[in-house]
Amino acid sequence: MLIGAAGVERVYLACGSTDMRKSIDGLAALVSQSFQLDPFSPALFVFCNRRRDKIKILHWDESGFWLYYRRVEKGHFQWPADKARGILAVSLRQLQWLLDGLALDQRQAHRPVHARVVV
Repeated sequence: MLIGAAGVERVYLACGSTDMRKSIDGLAALVSQSFQLDPFSPALFVFCNRRRDKIKILHWDESGFWLYYRRVEKGHFQWPADKARGILAVSLRQLQWLLDGLALDQRQAHRPVHARVVV
């Protein structure tokens, strides 16, 4: 699990590739201007490079931004390549799959179970 992910309400993937030379300010501007989303919202904004071996995650945490960076030494991330889609909302569980090198749609994964109260 990511540091500080407890208060996260949404996860957004920037489909296609992103220039990994961008730092916090560049990625926050991309979130705001290109995707019309609030970079200060309780969300993770996830970006991937062209070779799909590096990921950056932008996260606002009450008093400042976190910038997480992950690079795989072998293989690549199963990143959605269709840049025309813009941004894709996924769950924290799907993000974890992605970071583990798996596809977003794990057909063999157990579906989340929501408890219901029977009266």
